[in-house]
Amino acid sequence: MIYWVNVRIDLLCFLEVIALIFSQKLQLIRKNKGLTQEELAERLSVSRQAVAKWESGQVYPDISNLIQISNIFSVTVDYLVKNQECMVSCVNEQRQDIEQLIAFRLEANVNTYAAYMNETKSTRLDSHDFTYSNGAYTYHDTYVGGEQFAGEEAIWYEGKSQYAMNYVGRVLGQLFSGDFLKEALRKADMNMPYRGPEYYQSGEYIYKCNVVGDFTWFQGYEEIYCNNQKVYECYFHGGLMK
Repeated sequence: MIYWVNVRIDLLCFLEVIALIFSQKLQLIRKNKGLTQEELAERLSVSRQAVAKWESGQVYPDISNLIQISNIFSVTVDYLVKNQECMVSCVNEQRQDIEQLIAFRLEANVNTYAAYMNETKSTRLDSHDFTYSNGAYTYHDTYVGGEQFAGEEAIWYEGKSQYAMNYVGRVLGQLFSGDFLKEALRKADMNMPYRGPEYYQSGEYIYKCNVVGDFTWFQGYEEIYCNNQKVYECYFHGGLMK
């Protein structure tokens, strides 16, 4: 009897951990799909309150709802419930290499687009390209568009791809400042090396960034507000190449 009680306690603890991770992922992929909580609830035949509780981490959906969610957003159930700590442990032996890769990504970040430096010839029709190298590492960022844009940045080590990140975004208001966006991007650090910091403010401008996952596999959303009005948003996802 004690054995089964312990198993149940361990299972409940496990569900509490993955519920937190799931709640963050669900909120991000729902917004990425452009769905409100009400619209997702309607697709799942549940109440809006149920979706709200899932996203706040109060409760966890049953397996049938998990399967429906995975189908709606074209992700695996494993992705939805996998503990981020498990993902990190899988690459512990490569941690030093990953930290060096992150450090180079941050170095390239303040030597290319975000710092108005090292723009190079277009690699595609009507594209904007930036490149930076240091030793065996090479970084390249390319994007198309302006007020609505899409692009990719990638890193190679000794000619072999190591990392890539895709992004798509748009300007939402006339008060948007490209200078402020670049200023915010230059504030990225080892804790938030994906785009910009979690939060940054300068005058009336505020930058926010939310990321699910780690440098090995992640997706995120950044936005800029000016005088409490959202003037910019960008979705991004990426990770290590194998």
